[in-house]
Amino acid sequence: MDNISTGYWRKTKSKLKQKFPTITEQDLSFHEGKEKEMIEMLGNKLGKTNLELLYIIAAF
Repeated sequence: MDNISTGYWRKTKSKLKQKFPTITEQDLSFHEGKEKEMIEMLGNKLGKTNLELLYIIAAF
């Protein structure tokens, strides 16, 4: 991931943790190529569909 993407993800995960306090740092750890799996896991944990979660992230 380049620096812009890393900075974007840091801000985004901070906002996600504020909105959903049950999310842990481990839940939000980014591994390149594993984005889909992370979104699915977060969606399951939060009771959101993948699409709902992507809309939430895009709104930040």
